[in-house]
Amino acid sequence: MKKNKRASMSDAQKFSLVRREAIYTGLALCGLIIFWLIAGFGTASSDVKIFHLPLWAVLGSIGVWLVAILISAILSKVLFKDVDLGGDDDD
Repeated sequence: MKKNKRASMSDAQKFSLVRREAIYTGLALCGLIIFWLIAGFGTASSDVKIFHLPLWAVLGSIGVWLVAILISAILSKVLFKDVDLGGDDDD
């Protein structure tokens, strides 16, 4: 028999956890939007170029993707927990 590595929680604790994860994900999205605004529009007057592209274009596109990946990795490692939500499992 395999041991269940998932935490045993009450329904109220599960909903609280899901709510907390959703709130932090929403805050992460707001932070990413702020980064996009600052990186894209805030650096528009800069004459710096990366691979012959203006800094605002690189930071506003590739930079946003890299920051989103970093935020997702941090959220998944630090905040998110694997919890059985009560669905049918195919064990």
